[in-house]
Amino acid sequence: MKEKSQKNVFSLCSRRDFLKYCTVMAASMGLPLSAGEKIANAMTSSKRPPVIWLSGQGCTGCTESLLRSSHPTLDNLILDLISLDNNETLNAGAGKQAEEFMERSVEENAGKFVLVIEGAIPTKDDGIYCQIAGRPFVKIVKEMAEKAGAIIAIGSCASWGGIVAADPNPTGAKGAPEVLKDKTVVTIPGCPPNVYNFLSTVAYFITYKKLPELDHLGRPKFAYSRLVHENCERRPHFDAGRFAEKFGDEGHRKGWCLYKLGCKGPVTYNNCSILQFNDVGMWPVRCGHPCFGCSEKGVGFNIPMFVEADIKKDSVITPAATPAKIKYERGGKVSSTAAGLVGAAIGAAAGAAAVTVTRMKSEEEK
Repeated sequence: MKEKSQKNVFSLCSRRDFLKYCTVMAASMGLPLSAGEKIANAMTSSKRPPVIWLSGQGCTGCTESLLRSSHPTLDNLILDLISLDNNETLNAGAGKQAEEFMERSVEENAGKFVLVIEGAIPTKDDGIYCQIAGRPFVKIVKEMAEKAGAIIAIGSCASWGGIVAADPNPTGAKGAPEVLKDKTVVTIPGCPPNVYNFLSTVAYFITYKKLPELDHLGRPKFAYSRLVHENCERRPHFDAGRFAEKFGDEGHRKGWCLYKLGCKGPVTYNNCSILQFNDVGMWPVRCGHPCFGCSEKGVGFNIPMFVEADIKKDSVITPAATPAKIKYERGGKVSSTAAGLVGAAIGAAAGAAAVTVTRMKSEEEK
C-alpha cells in the first residue's frame, strides 16, 4: 500500500520535486533539512490520518486558499498528501451520503484524524444560527473534538471570531479556542491565511505525531513569531521616515511606507511579507494597500482600516530578518530605498520619531 501511495504521488510530480517541496517546508518550520525526507515518507504513507474539515460561519475563503496551492497541486494535495475525507465545499457526495461517509471516517480513525474548523461558531440560542444536516454547528464541533487527534482552527473567524464576531455579534459567534476551552486548538489566523502555514502544520503533525511549537495564542511559532513590519519591503522607508500621506500621492506611487494610511503591519504577527500569496510573490502591501491586521485579535475587524496603529516602542526597533535590496538610481546616487539603511536600530528610531511628531502635531491641532 505504501509503495502504491508513493507511486501515485510521484506520477503527479517527480520524486526530486516532491522531496524539494518537503525540504522547503521543513526549512520554513525551522527544522533541519534532513527532516524533509521524514516529512516526505510520512505524507506518502498509506496510514496517514484523514482530515475532517468543518465549515461554520465564514465566507469559504480558507477553502479557497486551499484551492490555490500549486506545490502541491490540488489533486495531489487532497488525494495523496493529505486524506481530505470531508469538506462541504469539495465533497463529491452530498446530503445523507456525505454525512454517513464522514461519520464512518471519524469512527474508524478516532484519536488519529485532524479536525479542521473553518468559520466562527455561533453559540447564542443553542447555536441555531448555523446548522448542518439539521444539527447546530457548535454541537458537531464539540462531538468531533472529543474524537480528534489534533484540532486546527483555520482563518481568523475560527481562531477568534473574526468579522462575524464584531460588534454587535447578534449570533454570539466565537472562535474554536473559546468554545473548546479544555482542548489544545492550533490557530492559523488570517483572512484568509496562507495555505502553506496550514499544510506545514498538518505535515508536522503527521510526521512527528505531535504539534509544532505554539505561542500563547495557539499559533505555530514558525509562521507567527515575527511582525509583518519587520520584513516588509517598505520597511526602509519607515526607518527613514518616508510615508505615503494619501492614496495616489507621490509617496504612494514611489512605494513609501503605508503606516499613515492605516497599515497594521507594525502590530501584526504573521509571515505574509516573507511567504506571500498564490505563489506569485504578491500580498496586500505590495499591491499598495495597507495591512489591516486580519490575523491579529483586537486589530483586524476591530480597529478601523485606515486608522493608524498604536505602535509599541519595543515592537518597532527590531532588525529585519532579511536585508533590504539596495538599488542605485541614474547618476550613481543611492536610491531612496537604500537611504534609510543607516542601521536597523537608528533607522527604526527615526521612523518611530516621525510617527511621534505626527501625533504631537495632530494633538496640537485638536
